[in-house]
Amino acid sequence: MIDSTYILLQQYWWLIISLLGSILVFLLFVQGGQTLIYTLGKNESERTVLVNALGRKWELTFTTLVTFGGAFFASFPLFYSTSFGGAYWVWIAILFCFIIQAVSYEFRTKPNNFLGHRTYEAFLQINGLLGTILLGTAVATFFTGSQFSVNKMNLTNIGNPIISSWQTPWHGLEAALNLHNLSLGLAVFFLSRILASLYFMNHVNSENIFARAKKQLLYNTIPFLVFFLTFVVWLILRDGFAVNPTTGQVFMEPFKYLHNLTAMPVVLGLFLIGVVLVLWGIGKSLLTNYFNGIWFTGIGTIFAVLALFLIAGYNNTAYYPSTFDLQSSLTIFNSSSSKFTLKVMSVVSLLVPFVIAYIWYVWKSMNSKKIDAEEMKNEGHIY
Repeated sequence: MIDSTYILLQQYWWLIISLLGSILVFLLFVQGGQTLIYTLGKNESERTVLVNALGRKWELTFTTLVTFGGAFFASFPLFYSTSFGGAYWVWIAILFCFIIQAVSYEFRTKPNNFLGHRTYEAFLQINGLLGTILLGTAVATFFTGSQFSVNKMNLTNIGNPIISSWQTPWHGLEAALNLHNLSLGLAVFFLSRILASLYFMNHVNSENIFARAKKQLLYNTIPFLVFFLTFVVWLILRDGFAVNPTTGQVFMEPFKYLHNLTAMPVVLGLFLIGVVLVLWGIGKSLLTNYFNGIWFTGIGTIFAVLALFLIAGYNNTAYYPSTFDLQSSLTIFNSSSSKFTLKVMSVVSLLVPFVIAYIWYVWKSMNSKKIDAEEMKNEGHIY
């Protein structure tokens, strides 16, 4: 007998995971800004202003990443054990990138800093470059697949109770060698720099930084559009990993992700509105001065990425497909926690709107006044 309540809970938690993932992509403007420190800051004073403008927000990105991972672990534990247990090199690389980011903000201006500002600023740039590209390529595997196998009967093997096995020695790093994956990784990288440029234009009180950020907005929009369009066109034309809702069998379906968009008009509308908002925020900021483009492009980013997550998991689609063994592919139905766990977590998730409201309040409070070099002279805590 079909348990419709359980199915609804599984779909609900995929929506929550998708929302957290889309918010995370928006907050990667911190990483993008770190790669622009030397491009926009031509002296120590300007670089200090830029680092501190980002320093007020970096914990939001880090916290969202941790929440995203924790929610995935709790709601879809088989994905967590398969990906984090098999593709561990790529996740270790991502974790390392975020560790050196935290260390850099903490110690960059500490007294007797024997490494110097430049070393920690280099760490921030590494985090901004590798963190965004690796996260983008990891998410792209939701559509392109990975080489793993899953055998739940291994739980009965006392000597080796391992459900999932990775089938390549690269353990996740091979994802960066897939051009389709890399196109999304690079799109995320340039998008993060676009969002950072818009953030600096609206939250840093410096005409010189504003002018340079506006130039970078244009310079990064062009490659972003190239890589994003490459990924999207490739996605709607490729075969997708479909699931037979009756038998649970996974099979390849031509134009699967295009079919998902047309089968879910709300998701299609969300994606198109997101793309329009992204382009509107960029275009309006390029043509006018002092336009708050970060919010248009930021909200558009959330909408568009949310739609991509939804077509990866909804409409009988394997969200984490296996190219080694199709039937090992993970769906939101065969990889989720128990009904009881999802039900308890759903009660806790009712607090999410209050958390978002708190983040909004803190954000507005921090940015009530544009940051400038004069403030850095009087600020008690400088990153």
